[in-house]
Amino acid sequence: MHGQFIWYELTTPDVDAAKKFYPRFTGWGTQAFDNDYTLWTTGGVPVAGLFRLRDEMRQQGIPPNWMPYVESDNVDETVAKAVSLGGRIVHGPEDIPGAGRIAVLQDPQGAAFGVYKSTSGMSGWDGTASVGRFSWHELMTTDRVAAFAFYRALFGWEINGEMDMGGGEMYSMYGHGKKMYGGMFNATGDMAGMHPFWLVYIHVKDVGKAVAAATKAGATVHRPQMDIPGGSIAILGDPQGAGFALHHATAPVPAAKPAAKPAAKKVATGAKRAAKKVVKAAKKLAKKVTKKVATAAKKVKTATKRGTKAAAKKAPRKGAKSATRPKAKVKAARKGASGARPNARKKTKTARKSAAGRRR
Repeated sequence: MHGQFIWYELTTPDVDAAKKFYPRFTGWGTQAFDNDYTLWTTGGVPVAGLFRLRDEMRQQGIPPNWMPYVESDNVDETVAKAVSLGGRIVHGPEDIPGAGRIAVLQDPQGAAFGVYKSTSGMSGWDGTASVGRFSWHELMTTDRVAAFAFYRALFGWEINGEMDMGGGEMYSMYGHGKKMYGGMFNATGDMAGMHPFWLVYIHVKDVGKAVAAATKAGATVHRPQMDIPGGSIAILGDPQGAGFALHHATAPVPAAKPAAKPAAKKVATGAKRAAKKVVKAAKKLAKKVTKKVATAAKKVKTATKRGTKAAAKKAPRKGAKSATRPKAKVKAARKGASGARPNARKKTKTARKSAAGRRR
């Protein structure tokens, strides 16, 4: 269905390590798509992809990252509309033999996402929590209202709930009808200036057990497990640095009797507290990723400067022309994490055009 999340991609410098890490707590299997691209599967059904973050991509400041794809009835029309609304094409559109048609875009605020039309019968996620699939999609942006207007125009999303985080900071939940797909919030305070990005949540049987398994395998915890109305979540980074979150849903709470207003108020208060913790975790993750990118760019710049001085100093003694090193390309580092796509054969081209960034 148009507007549903349908695919996810992990870009990582160590594919073999990722293949061992994620199945420890997700139950995922793997399946080769071609020599460069691996499929993540649940119950034998592909739900996401995996490919290697190459050295040239890292040199451009692109960090390990997860990126979501949204289902489109017509990829070319969606791309054209996105551009007319202020979005930017990162890659495509292009056909993936035996899979479908894809494109990678950036929204007007700079967050990378993909659009995908499957020709293999794959269907998008309808908002129902299911173990082994992704169950929440969170956008940290610089303009929540403008970002939502953009995605609503593209995918028909609706606002189906909002929380006041205090100080005018709002958290908007969106989806189709009563089905929630995720949330959006503005980067504020120490997050100001950070590149917008999407954080994806993986639905597991038990967040506590999943966190224990993930940390034992080398994961970093950005936000410890915390209960929220209807479930529990935690935010982590994998051993290579890609940010992701875990989620499990609990059984629906029986309808309260008319006299249960205090209980309803208590749940609402708890929801606000939980949402504040989620935003705090997102700030921590985004700040960490941004710091890594900035540090990498600084090292490249310093090394270039030293090489230029050394060559210039040495040239007069030998009578040769002074040597200079090309300036490091750090433009991508300022733009954040890049998008990716199901066709791994052209990943390098895509990644060079993408911008780095991730979160929490």
